[in-house]
Amino acid sequence: MNMHAAPDPVDELPLYVPHKKIYPQSVQGTFRRIKWWLLAFCLGVYYFLPFVRWDRGPGAPNQAVLIDFPSRRFYFFDIEIWPQEVYYITGLLILAALVLFLMNSVAGRLWCGYLCPQTVWTDLFYGIERWVEGDRRERIKKDHEPITAWRVGEIVLKHWLWLMIAWWTGGAWVLYFADAPTLIKQIATGQAPTVAYVWIGILTFTTYSLAGFMREQVCVYMCPWPRIQAALTDEWALNVTYRYDRGEPRAHVKEAKKLRAEGKPAGDCVDCGQCMAVCPTGIDIRKGAQLDCIMCGLCIDACDRVMEKVGRPTGLIAYDTDDNCQRRARGEAPVYRPLRPRTLIYVGAIVLVTAVMMWSLATRTTTSLNVLHDRNPLFVALSDGAVRNGYTVRLLNKQPNPRTFTLAVEGVPRPHIEVVGIDTPVGEAPRVAIGPDTTRELRVLVTVPADATAGLARSSDVTFRIVDESGARASVHDHFVAR
Repeated sequence: MNMHAAPDPVDELPLYVPHKKIYPQSVQGTFRRIKWWLLAFCLGVYYFLPFVRWDRGPGAPNQAVLIDFPSRRFYFFDIEIWPQEVYYITGLLILAALVLFLMNSVAGRLWCGYLCPQTVWTDLFYGIERWVEGDRRERIKKDHEPITAWRVGEIVLKHWLWLMIAWWTGGAWVLYFADAPTLIKQIATGQAPTVAYVWIGILTFTTYSLAGFMREQVCVYMCPWPRIQAALTDEWALNVTYRYDRGEPRAHVKEAKKLRAEGKPAGDCVDCGQCMAVCPTGIDIRKGAQLDCIMCGLCIDACDRVMEKVGRPTGLIAYDTDDNCQRRARGEAPVYRPLRPRTLIYVGAIVLVTAVMMWSLATRTTTSLNVLHDRNPLFVALSDGAVRNGYTVRLLNKQPNPRTFTLAVEGVPRPHIEVVGIDTPVGEAPRVAIGPDTTRELRVLVTVPADATAGLARSSDVTFRIVDESGARASVHDHFVAR
């Protein structure tokens, strides 16, 4: 055995890929405008939605969107979600996942390229960086030149603007958990809860570091979605694609004209490198589908501008499929199938989940009733032959005003209902008062007289029913044990 043999090349590979700073160049075009509009919309909603007011009546919070932990409520305009209705949040998460799957099956990583918070804030930070330090060439040049006082000023200004955006990002988040104007005043005067300052600090740090420094590394190494979406896509999903059937063989402009004049093959790609210069993850789209590509379409804008300048058709890079590139290379017409079983199933599931949630919201009541039968003892035989069962009854009033409910029990003959702690005149049904947005738990005893127990089965189905002054009602079924 040769002890001095050269080591296996695999053993020399680094444990991680060293970070290479990326200097994306600014670009103008359709997809860049779409990204700017979506950025403005998403950040506008995030930053200013807590200040939108919504009148819910006296005593209720007037913030349109509010997660009220002390009152255990989630308010979204006219919708009020209680802790018992957490299934609505589950429905929203399912709906979001289905929409994400649909976007992926239609056009790949649309979420990553246009709507992901990491993409949105990174785009904003890049815009500030270009405004302060200049475009790609200026930034590369300045990073390789000796540091000057002017350069220090630019760096300080850039990072100060980044920190202000990151700070307002954290500040806007906590405004969703308390009345926004009140909390801002408390923060400014140092009277806000400690948890508010803690979360502002956490989100300031994460926004500043993720969007200012880590950037494309979050998309490539930290985010699991690029790996997951690869298992959800198929050959018909549109992706940002270099149409190699048109672009190859590559040649510079003058060389390509010469080749065409001689009747030799020459592709439309002039090997200008603009697609790489504008890419926020620094990849070469001409190498085919890559994990790093977030499908933002900026390389499409850059390539189209070059094609216009050299007098060639646009669309050398476009949302397309690899199958279509192969079809065109064979002289066949491209085929697009946005409507196929996969997308139709996703659309159907989205419609179904949305319909179920809308129906549930439209038919839900502001009254809830729960009954729990005593387990030990199941029943009590009284000295006069009557049988009594005990229950724990919980009433829920979801309205912002107090209400009084009448309690009745049906299913057994001549029941006598006694609510512990509430005096009820003989012969009348108990009346229970509940405050606004309140749950009240009661101890209820139901007694059937001796002369009515003979015809009862060992266990009889009973219905507890409550009705308020307006006629709103709720009912629940349980059982009455006679022996």
